[in-house]
Amino acid sequence: MKQLDAEDLERLPGIRIQEGACFRFRCHPQIGCFNRCCRNLNLFLYPYDVIRLKSRLGVTSDEFLDRQVDVVLRPGNHFPDVLLRMAENAERTCPFLDAAGCRVYPDRPDTYRTFPLEQGLLHDAENEEDEPVFFFRPPDFCQGPNEDRVWTVPEWVADQEAGTYHRMTIRWAKLRRLFQNDPRGAEGPTGQAAKMTFMAVYNIDRFREFVFGSSFLKRFKVKPELLSKIKKDDVELMLLGFDWIQLFLWGTRSQKIKPK
Repeated sequence: MKQLDAEDLERLPGIRIQEGACFRFRCHPQIGCFNRCCRNLNLFLYPYDVIRLKSRLGVTSDEFLDRQVDVVLRPGNHFPDVLLRMAENAERTCPFLDAAGCRVYPDRPDTYRTFPLEQGLLHDAENEEDEPVFFFRPPDFCQGPNEDRVWTVPEWVADQEAGTYHRMTIRWAKLRRLFQNDPRGAEGPTGQAAKMTFMAVYNIDRFREFVFGSSFLKRFKVKPELLSKIKKDDVELMLLGFDWIQLFLWGTRSQKIKPK
């Protein structure tokens, strides 16, 4: 998800879909470009995407991260990007694409789910407010905009069952924005604190082991009802991890977790 300021809106490609406006799009197996967009992608995976995909595939977080993603720390960034690793074939297809289509379709990532729209988060620093914005940006080869189906953004989000994904991605985007400056000092983005924060965001199984198998609960107080949930609920654990990172790195108070 792109994090934007007012100047960014003027520079970004695509057509911004204003509130109440419509766009035309339909994708189906009979269209000439069907599945062509599932190739040679730089597809960012967000924390909720990983939870849904690893559960869909029936693998652990470790197995998913090892087999399915590339973790890239770009110059000037203070938190790594997680990208879906394309298949090692001539077309570099999505690893979940087969002859019948997408084999993880019910749990496809947020970016796939939102296509042909791209979602951004417009940040008002003065008022500390965020506004979701959407851009219509299908690739040039896409024939979907020539179809006769017309949508508003809310209609498309509902049809693609993207609402929960969007809410979770926005939660992550707000936390990710805090990493514009390195909060870990001389240790930098590759030290122990960085490894711990990455674990809490993307390796939910390891984070659960950390919470229940280390001195974590001796150092932090978590409400009993929440403790019961996070033993099995990956999403609740992920959200606790978000709060823990803000407490751990910035000292931000949380209703979910408090130092003892």
